[in-house]
Amino acid sequence: MLKLMYITNRPEIARIAETAGTDRIFVDMEFIGKDERQKGLDTVKSHHTAEDVAVIKAAVETAEVLVRVNPIHEALPDYPSSAEEIDAVIEAGADIVMLPFFKTVEEVRSFLQMVDGRAGTMLLLETPEAVDCLDEILELPGIDEIHIGLNDLSLGYGRKFMFELLADGTVEQLCFKIRQKGIPYGFGGIAAPGNGMLPSEYIIREHYRLGSGCVILSRSFCDVQKVRDIGTINAMFLEGIRQIRALEAECENHARFFRENRLELVEKVSEICRLQSGK
Repeated sequence: MLKLMYITNRPEIARIAETAGTDRIFVDMEFIGKDERQKGLDTVKSHHTAEDVAVIKAAVETAEVLVRVNPIHEALPDYPSSAEEIDAVIEAGADIVMLPFFKTVEEVRSFLQMVDGRAGTMLLLETPEAVDCLDEILELPGIDEIHIGLNDLSLGYGRKFMFELLADGTVEQLCFKIRQKGIPYGFGGIAAPGNGMLPSEYIIREHYRLGSGCVILSRSFCDVQKVRDIGTINAMFLEGIRQIRALEAECENHARFFRENRLELVEKVSEICRLQSGK
C-alpha cells in the first residue's frame, strides 16, 4: 500500500490522521526562498519549527515523523545553519529528514553527511537542475527515499498545471531511473477520491502503474483551516483513507492479473522451447 503523508503541526490532527491510517506525519519547516518562487500560488507554506517536531513525535504512536528542513544554507540572522537545523530536528525526534529544492550533487552530499545515518533521508526532487544531475545523485550512498515534487518542478519547467509532468512522461522517466537503483520513491499529492481538479483516482492508479510507494495527502484532502469541527475532520480522514485503500485493493487485483499472466507466459515459452529442442 502507498505510504500516506499528511502535513500538520497540530497534535490533535496528527492523532486523527494516524488513527485513520496515515503512515507519516509531515512537519514542514521549509520557508527559505519558498514564498518568492511560489508567489501568487495557492500552496501550503507552513513555517513549522523544531519544537513542533517534538510535539508531534510525542503525539503519535506508530506513524513516522517526516520533517522537511530548508534547502542547504549558511546561518542567517536569527536562524541556524543547515547543519544546526538538521541536528535540532533529529534531536527532537525526526524519523525521516527531507531535503527540498536542491540543484547540485554537492548539496545532496552535504545533506547526507549532516544527517550521518541518524535518521532516514528523503530527497525532494523538484528542480530541473536536480533532474539534470540525477544520475550522479543516485550514485551517492545514504539516500533512503526520493519524492518527486510536482509543484516546484512544474514551475521550473514553465508548465501551467503540475500534473502535466505526469501526462507527458516526465514522472515516468524519473521513476524508472530511481527504480533502477532500488531506491523507494513517490510523487505529488492527492485529494480524497472523487475530489481534485484532476480526480485523485487517476493519480492513484498511476502511482500503482509506476511502482510508487508514497504520496502526500494534500490540503484539499482535509483543509483544517476551513473545517474546524474535530468530529467532521475525523470523519473526513476515515472515509477518505478508506476510499483510497479500497481503490488500492482494486489496483492490486489488476496488478496480480498481469503478474500471473507473465508467469503463465514464461511457463508456456519454456514449454515451447523444450518441445522445439526435442525435435
